[in-house]
Amino acid sequence: MRKITAGLFIAADGVVEAPDQWHFPYYNEELGAAVNARLGSADTLLFGRATYENFAGAWPSRESGPVDAGDVAAAVAEVSQLSRMAKALGDARKLVVSHSPLTFTWRNSEQLRGDLVEAVTELKSGPGGAVAMSGSVSVVRQLLAARLLDELHLFVHPIAVGHGQRLFADSATPLPLTLLSCEAFRTGVLHVVYGPAEEA
Repeated sequence: MRKITAGLFIAADGVVEAPDQWHFPYYNEELGAAVNARLGSADTLLFGRATYENFAGAWPSRESGPVDAGDVAAAVAEVSQLSRMAKALGDARKLVVSHSPLTFTWRNSEQLRGDLVEAVTELKSGPGGAVAMSGSVSVVRQLLAARLLDELHLFVHPIAVGHGQRLFADSATPLPLTLLSCEAFRTGVLHVVYGPAEEA
């Protein structure tokens, strides 16, 4: 059985929308290592359409692209790290969830066909290594509800954004989770990992 994990940047008030507007002041090597370890070790990536488009617009050029940095040694190290991550993402099979037909320019990309829950159930029980997700809130919600997600990695940032989409929408059905681990980074970000729990 393949493990499926999802990771999201989330504010202290539950907001997950537009992390590019509030996340970067809290980024450090600890957070980068945690994200890279999960995404970089997966042989399959599962995306919602919008998240896929963001990744496809940024990562392919980083496989060999330069970065802006004053310190040459730091620049070389950063290029090397980004290149390794970009290659790992490029090499992975990428499945994109969308109701509309898609065309792809990023290698190893394809559209997930059929019903999401049925397709992911089949993917989970098939051959292969870990399946990882980043962002893709609506897909995460559906997989959590279907109890197909093995680990939910939340990077809780010490900021209340005050507006925007939250991870958990209003629902009449409780979603019990169990805490698997929790780690505090120097920036105040908490890396909290939840798994499914027995029904309360």
